[in-house]
Amino acid sequence: MKTRFFIISLLSISFFMMSFAPQKEVSSLKRKWMLVEFQGFTKEELIQKKAYLDLTHFEKGGGAKMGCNSIFFSVKLKNNHRIHFSGVDSTMMYCDGNMKLEENFGKLLPTITKYQVKGHFLTLKNKNGQTMKFVAEDWD
Repeated sequence: MKTRFFIISLLSISFFMMSFAPQKEVSSLKRKWMLVEFQGFTKEELIQKKAYLDLTHFEKGGGAKMGCNSIFFSVKLKNNHRIHFSGVDSTMMYCDGNMKLEENFGKLLPTITKYQVKGHFLTLKNKNGQTMKFVAEDWD
C-alpha cells in the first residue's frame, strides 16, 4: 500500500513539474535578443546594423530586424529545447548594403530546430549545425 502511494505521489509530482517546464522556457525566451554571431558577419557589423530578434510577445509571434526591413514570423516551442519558426516574411524595401544579412537570416530562421539559453545568451541551431548567437538586450 505504501509503495503504491509512493509511486502515485512520484508520478503526480513528475507530471506537475513537467507541466511548468515549458512556461519557464517561454519566460526565459521572452526578451529582445541582439544578434552577435552569425555566418561570416563580424560582431561590429551586426551591432552597427542593430540586428535583433524580438520574442517579447512570444504567443503572438516574433519579429526581427537586420538593419532595414521588418521581419515577422510565428514561433512554437516544443519539448527538449526544440523550437519551430514558420511563416517568415518581411517588408520589401531595398536597402543598399543590408540585403545579404537579411536574406541569409530569413533563409536560415525557418530551418532552426533547437535553442539553448545560457545566462544572457541565446543560441539557435539547425540540423546542419548552423547557428545564430544572441545576447539579451537588457543585459549590462
